[in-house]
Order: sequence, then structure tokens, then C-alpha cells
Amino acid sequence: MTMIEERAAGRNMSDKTPLIQQFIDHLRAERAFSAHTARCYAADLEQFSEHVAKLGGGSLKPEEVDRKLTQMDTEELRVFMGQLRDKNYCKSTIARKLATLRSFYKFLLRRGLIRSNPVATIRTPKQDKRLPKYLEIEQIEKLFSNCDTTTLLGSRDRAILETLYSTGIRVSELVALDIADIDLGASVVHVRGKGKKERVIPIGPGAVRAIIHYLDMRRGAANMRFDPEALFINKHGQRLSTRSVRRKLDKYLLEAGLDLSVSPHTLRHSFATHMLQRGADLRAVQEMLGHQSLSTTQIYTHLTGEDVKEEYEKAHPRA
Repeated sequence: MTMIEERAAGRNMSDKTPLIQQFIDHLRAERAFSAHTARCYAADLEQFSEHVAKLGGGSLKPEEVDRKLTQMDTEELRVFMGQLRDKNYCKSTIARKLATLRSFYKFLLRRGLIRSNPVATIRTPKQDKRLPKYLEIEQIEKLFSNCDTTTLLGSRDRAILETLYSTGIRVSELVALDIADIDLGASVVHVRGKGKKERVIPIGPGAVRAIIHYLDMRRGAANMRFDPEALFINKHGQRLSTRSVRRKLDKYLLEAGLDLSVSPHTLRHSFATHMLQRGADLRAVQEMLGHQSLSTTQIYTHLTGEDVKEEYEKAHPRA
């Protein structure tokens, strides 16, 4: 995030203009957006509202900014997008901000506050193709082997890494898991994904063993008080945060001598890539990842296609 975005994201919702506040409330209450996603939308809109305020001399009241927001035309919006390009924002960030504005103006249109959507004819910038980073199987094994499973926290960390890679779930979905969400007998996990959509995902024997060992260690720690529902807890017995998972992963990456830019999401990419490399059905992988669109999952077929091409060029005598 830029400095403006960070400042906007850190403000209280009450600091937003009335229309932006209504939109953010709508996202959270009616569309079940997470608090993090709502903050990202709010930051984008706050940056845009600051741009609009500058057009009025910089001293406009929130209600006056709202009035200008409802009077914006397509060309004025193009000027804002052009300024983002001039400030060297990457294409994906510009596309995200445009998507935020598109959603905001659709909201205003549905509420009858504008007669037409000024964003409707603005095209999303063509994105550079970026293949997702993933770990090789040998790197996965090296990463996992650094967890000290003779300790409670080490066994928890091994169970976390195994679960992320075995199921491909998002780190936000992982930390939200309750003990009741894991059916160890049936080897499945019940996940509450984006928009509160639920799905059931198989979980492999390595992850099942790691979770059983972790829960056994947890039950043996009689001197600690735990959140009785949360599956993964911190050293104080409370539900683990996504930030804590990232910190733990960084620790094991450093110990294993692996790329420190790897994130929990890289394990999700690794899951999808390895599944497709071994012949898994694309729609099955889509279901397990919780992707709404098949095109989102298809990026991994491009990835495996590059792998096949590389192997072909290495092995074929006429390549």
C-alpha cells in the first residue's frame, strides 16, 4: 500500500464520507465481506475521495465530497486512473482500484443515487501474465522436517503446514477452523470460505497424523487453558492469527534455507500445481480451492504446461 492507502485503511469507519460508509456497511452486512476485504475497499475509496476533495480545493466537507462523487463522469474517472499510472502503480493495483470504483458506482446506481455508471465503459488494464510461485516436493519435505514435533508448539506448526499443503485452503480459512470442523475418521475438513460459502475438502494421511499428534500433545498440557473450540491456538491458548502463521512460516523457511518470499499462499499454489501435475481433474481442484470461476483455477494448467514444455525440450532429440 502507498502512504495514502495506509492512512485511509487505518482510519475508523466513522471517518468515511456517508456514502462510502454506507457502501462498506453494505459489503460487510449484505455481501458478507471479511473485515480485511472491507478495509481494502475503504482504503481505495478514501484515496479516490481525497482526489475528489482536491478538485474542490481540498477543503470540502464529507457531504460535499459525496455530492461530487455522485456527479463524476467517465472522463474525470479516466483522469484519476491516469494519475495512478503516472505514479507508477502496477497494473494489478490499478485494476483492483478500478474494480472497487465499479462496485461502488453499481451500489449508487442500485440505490438510485446516480442515473448511469460512469465506470461502465472504462476497460480494466490488461494484466501481465504472472505464474504463481510454488515449492517443489523436495522443498516441501525440507520445510516440514524443521518442526520439532516433540514440543506442543512444534507439533502444532507441523500440523499447520501439513494442513495448508494437504488441503490448499487459505490461511484465513485455516485459522478459522474449529476442532469440530475436522473429521479425522472420514479424513475431511469442513471449511468456511469467502462469502461464508462452505465446502468439504479431503485431507491426506500425513496431515491427519500431524493433527492427531498435535491434539494429543495439547491434551497432555494440563497446565494450560485453551480456547475449547479453536483448532490452532497460540502459546496463550487463544486462536492463532494469520500474522502468526506467517511469522512461523518465515522461521521455518529461514531454518530450511528456502526462499523467504514464500508465503502461506505459496503452499496453496503448491497444492494446486502438484494435484494437476499428477492428473487431478481441473473442476475438482476448483472445488477444493473454493474458486468461483474455473478460469481462476486454469492459471495452474499454464504452469504445469510450462513444466511439460521444459521436460520436452530437455528430453526430445529434435527439441
